[in-house]
Amino acid sequence: MNRLNWKKQHTLILIGSFLIPVILMGAYFAYRQMAPFGPSSLLTVDLGQQYVDFFAYFRNLILHHPGSLFYSFSKGLGGEMLGTNAYYLFSPLNLILLFFPGKWLTSGVMALTIIRYGLAGMTMAWLLIKTGLQQGYRIWAFSTAYALNGWMIANQLNMIWLDALIILPLIIWGLLRLIHDRRPGTYIAWLAVMMVDNYYMAWMICLFTILIVAWQLPTLPDWRKRGKACGIYLASSLASAGIAAITLLPTIYALTTSKGTYTETIISSKFEYQPIKMLGKLVPGSFDFSQMPSGQPNIYIGMLLIIGAGLYFFTRRIKWSQRLVAGLITVFFILSFCYEPLDLLWHAGQFPVWYPYRFSFLFAFWCILLAAQVLQPDFQLQWPGALTVLVLSGFIFWVTGRLKLSYLTTSQRLIGLGFVVVALASIMIARRNSPRLYDFLIILVVVCDVSTAAFTSLNKIAYVSQAEFGKYTQQLDTASQQLKHHDHGFYRVAKTFMRTKDDPMQGDFYSADHFGSTLEPPIPAFMGAIGQPAGDGFVSYDNGTQVSDALLGFKYTMTARHHGIMAGDQIMPPSGYRPDWLQLPQVGQTKMITSRQNPAALPIAFGASSAIFQLGKATLDPLSYQSQIFQALAGRPINQPLFNVQNFTAVRFENVQAAHQITGTAFRKQNLLKPTAIKLKFIPPTNDSYYLTLGPEVKDSASISMNRRDFSQYSTYRDTVVINLARHQKGKPVTVTFRLKKTSVWLQNVSVYRLNQRAFNASLKTLQRSPLKVQHTTPTSISGTVKIHQGQSALMTTIPAATGWHVRIDGHKVQPRTVIGTFIALPITTGTHRVAFYYRPPYLILGAIITAVSLTLTCYLIRRQQK
Repeated sequence: MNRLNWKKQHTLILIGSFLIPVILMGAYFAYRQMAPFGPSSLLTVDLGQQYVDFFAYFRNLILHHPGSLFYSFSKGLGGEMLGTNAYYLFSPLNLILLFFPGKWLTSGVMALTIIRYGLAGMTMAWLLIKTGLQQGYRIWAFSTAYALNGWMIANQLNMIWLDALIILPLIIWGLLRLIHDRRPGTYIAWLAVMMVDNYYMAWMICLFTILIVAWQLPTLPDWRKRGKACGIYLASSLASAGIAAITLLPTIYALTTSKGTYTETIISSKFEYQPIKMLGKLVPGSFDFSQMPSGQPNIYIGMLLIIGAGLYFFTRRIKWSQRLVAGLITVFFILSFCYEPLDLLWHAGQFPVWYPYRFSFLFAFWCILLAAQVLQPDFQLQWPGALTVLVLSGFIFWVTGRLKLSYLTTSQRLIGLGFVVVALASIMIARRNSPRLYDFLIILVVVCDVSTAAFTSLNKIAYVSQAEFGKYTQQLDTASQQLKHHDHGFYRVAKTFMRTKDDPMQGDFYSADHFGSTLEPPIPAFMGAIGQPAGDGFVSYDNGTQVSDALLGFKYTMTARHHGIMAGDQIMPPSGYRPDWLQLPQVGQTKMITSRQNPAALPIAFGASSAIFQLGKATLDPLSYQSQIFQALAGRPINQPLFNVQNFTAVRFENVQAAHQITGTAFRKQNLLKPTAIKLKFIPPTNDSYYLTLGPEVKDSASISMNRRDFSQYSTYRDTVVINLARHQKGKPVTVTFRLKKTSVWLQNVSVYRLNQRAFNASLKTLQRSPLKVQHTTPTSISGTVKIHQGQSALMTTIPAATGWHVRIDGHKVQPRTVIGTFIALPITTGTHRVAFYYRPPYLILGAIITAVSLTLTCYLIRRQQK
């Protein structure tokens, strides 16, 4: 075949390797009626609860405020974004989402997912063509198996990782050129791209490249060349890291203050489960929802290629030394899938929260690579080998049946065994009589196999409907835009409904909610201390008080109309209850959302007493802590509380023992067959705001209702939370009912408090005397003037403290201080001052310099080498 025909065939192979996965998955999504084909969507688990909101933030970043690349006040109370973007959003493919605004973002997610399937197949085909491991259209069998491998299907929802499968074959192709031809350019370029695209997956690929180098060393003729290859590999890897330093250095620093703080320091030498359970993953469709939080690695690549990978270790075409190294690498992978220290190594020292064995895509790639070397056009399995494979396969399927794995059915095992028989038959047929028909048979067997596995697995997953996402998003965006037209300044918004904790990123407004791996630990610690649902990686401002609303600058509030129900559907899921907002003046309204203004909200910075510098971190209950913070800022004695404990008016016990004290008592069912309830009645003696505190132990053992209506409370929290009971409801009874879900319940920290409105108003008036009058804001800067009065020698802010923040007062640089373990505060003198805050990611400039030097030096050395 001449060169022109070779090029034409290679082009057709690459196009086909892209289109086959696209057509297969596109047809499946259309069959499942995913938007835009129907009423469903691809949103599920983290894709629906987190990533889709980040994609909306990404669109706004590109189209409206690029400064949020570095920092955003939509991330909780505010946080750095370079580390967040490096983990979630630096894929250049995300630019496709610019064409899918608002409720149509789900269609963009589907388009982007399909494209990634296609590109993964295409780059695998490119590797096979360039290495000559396979030839002709039979490459489609290997590329499709790679694109639809078990890891890809199980992690389809984790779109932030999928680029790794696209870039991996290009990195390995560059690595092979480096080892055998001493041409490192391709390897350096694609590894640098991977490091920028997603540093987390890049870490795993970097470890994998070490294994590939070890696998290739036996193919070099002597130790001198092997040493040179290792030297070039090491230098090239460092060059890639240097080129990516502009994102790596700031990201690494950001990780040390967020995700990196959860790194395991105690490692146990133990197996995480019985290794024999991994055999279940050699059956098609071996995945379901229960495998997401914990399970075994997803490594399915089709029976034919699994057999091919196994036969690699018995073929004499390959040097025994290389097969030995390959065997050791395979054993290393298998141990990594069940032995804790190796598992932690691949995951950079942290146990994955859901989605275990995230590096298993590398093993799938590895097995396909081995199979490609064995299943050559002239390969033909003889009867003894086929019989051995069949017996082993039968044994494996018998074992998986005995294990009773939840994600496997008898029909799946029978289908898998059927594909074993078909695969064996297909590679025993002589190719020489009809090579094209033979190649078509190989392609058909593999495509049918991996497609069946993919569709079976995905059929077990539930998805968010398009209406559930689209209607909510449309209402939230409309309400957010109303507020922007009403107020062009800096403000935060609180709300009592929630689709996800990243609603502020979806709706493009500032709040205190966030869910993300790079959330700085002081934020959930503080929010939990003042009575909000919080945990590692998330915060949700659902249980505010008048005090916390004022302190944190929640100038506007949003509540759902009609109880969040439209046309009989709950489209605005409630997450809190705030009767103390009902008297606030209304400033906007949509079909489903009412917006109000809170005149008590303090600005982002204000003059305060220097007593705040001496106030420590939380050690008390949430309302006492709120009171201490507010009183210290106002320069009043912190032992004069703003909240006072109130007694319940009446208590009724049903099927539990009576008790004189509610809080701290463990109640037990007296008759296990009868329903049980504890009813606490409270009649507000004044029109002040009343709040109920509730310990975290209660939520797991009892359901809560208020005046016979199920109480809307975000269900995940680890600290005592604060619930608004009443406001302007003097003399109107409120009955809180706890119904036991288990045999006992501990009513931990269950108490009622009254806000002393007069004392609160007095302290608030003091703090409102010296507001920062903001004149200019961007996502990374705030500037304005402030007039500090007598008795106020601190400028308090609700900007979370971070190394990247810099402050100038009257043009002079001032060192920010951290107060209550969370916020920036500054010493300041009486009088009028001009204040400027600006944020710059730590190590960004150093990273940019290293990138520029590394890129220049690498290009120079490569050009010099080519001369």
